[in-house]
Amino acid sequence: MKADELRQKFLDFFQTKGHSVISSAPLIPENDPTVLFTTAGMHPLVPYLMGEKHPAGTKLCNFQKCIRTGDIEEVGDDTHLTFFEMLGNWSLGEYFKREAIEYSFEFLTAPQWLNLPLERLAFTVFAGDEDAPFDDESFAIWRELGVSEDRIAQLPKKDNWWGPAGVTGPCGPDTEMFYWVGEEAAPAKFDPEDKRWVEIWNDVFMQYNKNEAGNFEPLTQRNVDTGMGLERVSAVLQGKSSCYDTELFIPLFDKLEEITGFEKPRNERAGRIVVEHIRSAVFIMADGVYPGNVGQAYVLRRLIRRAARECRKLNYFGLFAEELAKLIIDNYKHVYSELDRESAKILEELRLEEEQFRTTLENGEKQLRKLIDRVPDFVEKKVISGKNAFDLFQTYGYPLEITIEMAAESGFDVDVEGYEKALAKHQEKSRANAGNFKGGLQDHSEQTTRLHTATHLLQQALKDVVGDHISQKGSNITGDRLRFDFNNPEKVTKEQLIEVEKIVNDQIQRGLEISFAEMTVEDAKEAGAIGVFSDRYGELVKVYSIGDYSKEICGGPHAANTKELGRFKILKEESSSRGVRRIKANVFPQEA
Repeated sequence: MKADELRQKFLDFFQTKGHSVISSAPLIPENDPTVLFTTAGMHPLVPYLMGEKHPAGTKLCNFQKCIRTGDIEEVGDDTHLTFFEMLGNWSLGEYFKREAIEYSFEFLTAPQWLNLPLERLAFTVFAGDEDAPFDDESFAIWRELGVSEDRIAQLPKKDNWWGPAGVTGPCGPDTEMFYWVGEEAAPAKFDPEDKRWVEIWNDVFMQYNKNEAGNFEPLTQRNVDTGMGLERVSAVLQGKSSCYDTELFIPLFDKLEEITGFEKPRNERAGRIVVEHIRSAVFIMADGVYPGNVGQAYVLRRLIRRAARECRKLNYFGLFAEELAKLIIDNYKHVYSELDRESAKILEELRLEEEQFRTTLENGEKQLRKLIDRVPDFVEKKVISGKNAFDLFQTYGYPLEITIEMAAESGFDVDVEGYEKALAKHQEKSRANAGNFKGGLQDHSEQTTRLHTATHLLQQALKDVVGDHISQKGSNITGDRLRFDFNNPEKVTKEQLIEVEKIVNDQIQRGLEISFAEMTVEDAKEAGAIGVFSDRYGELVKVYSIGDYSKEICGGPHAANTKELGRFKILKEESSSRGVRRIKANVFPQEA
């Protein structure tokens, strides 16, 4: 079964169970300060998991684009990817464990669906601890479905528990499904440590709330959140040992072999990293992020440059990313139309970044040559210090592995241990950024609600003052400030910022009522709403109106009246990445 068929079968199955199909959200999450990218299907549904009513109902399913960088060092093995598609279904206070598990079992094993043999499946459930009891309900349901007790492992919280994202919040046990990929028959006893058992699906049961005292209280609205990796399950269904051996990647390796002349690059970890990272980069850029030095733009830059470094290991030093990107766009545009729509910009940015990185390597090489030339010939043990190697990386973007390679050609060693210490020290200083790579539920405090509402006014004011071309390219809200990214080729002038701030405060002073209506995407477009429009015909969305001034597709939360916002103040305007500007602002109580 090819990935396209699996994607459609999943949606078809859950539609027969009364689920509404919703679109994949962009990779850039809106107003979630805990993540740089959408890392799971649940992120766009945060407001609804917290209790808001979803316009499509209480039973939902979709496929969702995701980016995760936490396991980036594992990319190139058989299962790890930075970009992947997640198939998911949700119950928002509707059904719970029994239905979720029975649905999963039916989809996996029924002949008309995936038809996987039960003898190659195994499962895990939460073992229980001092916070919450053994999940005997999930265990019993699997047994009722005919699963042997030896194939159900009882694991601790680190393996079978989700959340909370922060110190407090929704959380609960999960049950995971595994498939045996070994060539021989699966052992009767399930050993989760055996890597031949591959996790293919995870059902999360949000049934507790962890309070400030650290106690776990039962939730009023109990939710189900599931996730199945498209690439991983496609490999299983095709009898492949690796995601990289499916039709999602084979054409990319063929193209890479054609470009580089390197035979069978899919057998090399470097080749796998090249195609995987460029695929991730293409999808990130399709959602409006371009290479830069901050946040998502920096992660994107690192992905492209890491791909370029790995391509050198295939003995190829020319440009390659644009040709791979064209193929990726062609292979996915029937599913994600934004790839086709943004193709010209994606290809341009890839070409610019590759050329810029080539310049970076040349500059770094000059600096390394200066360090080498300073050392007299009579010195027997010639070493590039760890500090100097790290400075080459930090200042010039010159990678350690290339420093080692170039130094060796001149008879020099590199103090790798010293480099790693300098890197660790730098990472320790940057640990405030660590939370940006962890998923979780967003803050719904009064202040973040006010700030979220203010972004609607800010976007419309920017359109009024700077130009109608303005559209949101990212948003991040904490209790301390809002951050709003938008497309604009040049810096917003001081005079324009003053005018934008004035307009926002004028609308606040008008005391505009804030309301929402549910309508189809087409009707939202007709009504003049701004936002990210889905290509799925007839899908219902929420459109929030701020009086007669702003109308925008959004999920919430919002203030009831603009008077609640107080005084709006722009704190800073800066570059985020090429062609994208960033405004940081806050709202303060009205002065007496």
